[in-house]
Amino acid sequence: GKEFYDKFDLVKNLFKEADDTLNFSLSKLILEGPKEELDLTANTQPAIFLISYSIYNVIKTEFNIDLNKAKYFAGHSLGEYSALSCAGYLNFTDTLKILRIRGDAMQNSVPKGEGGMVAVLGSKVETIEKILNEQNLSAQIANDNSEGQIVLSGKTDDLDKLILILKENAIKNIKLPVSAPFHCNLMNKATNIMSGELNKLNFKEGENKLISNVTANEISNTTELKELLVKQIENRVRWRESVINMIGSGVNHLIEIGPGKVLSGLVKRISKDVKIDTINNKVDIEGLKIWVI
Repeated sequence: GKEFYDKFDLVKNLFKEADDTLNFSLSKLILEGPKEELDLTANTQPAIFLISYSIYNVIKTEFNIDLNKAKYFAGHSLGEYSALSCAGYLNFTDTLKILRIRGDAMQNSVPKGEGGMVAVLGSKVETIEKILNEQNLSAQIANDNSEGQIVLSGKTDDLDKLILILKENAIKNIKLPVSAPFHCNLMNKATNIMSGELNKLNFKEGENKLISNVTANEISNTTELKELLVKQIENRVRWRESVINMIGSGVNHLIEIGPGKVLSGLVKRISKDVKIDTINNKVDIEGLKIWVI
């Protein structure tokens, strides 16, 4: 975010508004660290949203590119909140507040060390589901990210057993350095907290259509949106299916906005027939002007 912060007053103003909204200096944490504190999910979630929202608004206001012409807005896990805010369903300050609460609730749902996540590479969802059912382990598929990339969540003991089973079946896996087992039923406390908090918020009917992480389909109204955001805490992020469904409805070009290129990499694994661009620096935006009408 530093490049945008240094070059655009719009971003400086958003960073200041974020600090005022959250009553602490999120901007200083982003720009100066320490990294260990920024990596706490209660800080990471509003930070990633702030950068994504800042870049989106720089594209719109500084470069006069109308991304509201997009057929869909979609995001992965906390990115779904960035998508719904940019699409006009939830205002900037309310999104910051709810992500701070979401991050804190998810972090504190399970005592540290009692849960984790494992990435499984090169295997199909059906294969992993079969293993989970046969072994009767509490682990769940947390992210169906792309062809050959699945993430599992669960209790540490069950994941350790599962890792041995995966190795016996020559299935490559990596234990992830995360602080909690996201997107599984161990997040039940966070679900209860978010259910109450989301119902306090005033969602507007946005002009753009959203794709839900939970269903991989269009969200049709704000009542359904709230329900799905609550379900999202414990349910699988169906990113692979979301991309397939968007392509199936005629989308041939996706634009990733935010820090990093993770989703662009996933999309390339899902389909070779769709164009994908990543916008996370000023040069990317200037390239965007060439083809966006």
